[in-house]
Amino acid sequence: MIRVLVADDQELVRLGLCTLVRSEPDLRVVGEAADGLRAVALAAEQRPDVVLMDVRMPGIDGIEATRRIVADPALSGTRVIVLTTFELDEYVFDALRHGASGFLTKDTKPAELLRAVRLVAAGEALLSPSVTRRVVREFATRPSRVLKPHPRLAALTEREREIVGLVGEGLSNDEIATRLVVSPATARTHVSRAMVKLGARDRAQLVVYAYQSGLVDP
Repeated sequence: MIRVLVADDQELVRLGLCTLVRSEPDLRVVGEAADGLRAVALAAEQRPDVVLMDVRMPGIDGIEATRRIVADPALSGTRVIVLTTFELDEYVFDALRHGASGFLTKDTKPAELLRAVRLVAAGEALLSPSVTRRVVREFATRPSRVLKPHPRLAALTEREREIVGLVGEGLSNDEIATRLVVSPATARTHVSRAMVKLGARDRAQLVVYAYQSGLVDP
């Protein structure tokens, strides 16, 4: 059973999300929050597998709520999916930087949202390569961009650094394998090792680390 927490300040949207989740036999709503502070408190109390987090909420917004949830060691198994009105909302990259496992637009089809919840709960990547490329391109060209290399970057081998850069470009494991002329299994192994060394919770966070460390060209 996948435990889901729904956080959105609009009652109608919250009701719709909860109804959708409750319609599935393998999903269960364990809490509803109308503001960021309540979302953080409920996450700590219920320890959900997945949080559907609206960006704009009263009290603290969804980005700060995400940061607090991700920073809690007791919630290491909780994944956050950020809900936004626009695909390249100005807050999307900040949400990813603070540990969100991905994002969905509010006009996402119900079947796609349910698939996303299951993917993230299983530890899979939610961001498709094409979306990753658009997100990185949008925010890598910000005038205010400041590189902040990951403190454990030196622990990566040259091949691992190369692969992290390719993940940052939005390439899938199969595409990385083709680019480097290695097997998909080898590519997966390198990606997994890089994630462990950098302490990345998931592929979305690895994309952020690649961007911040200057391993991805704008």
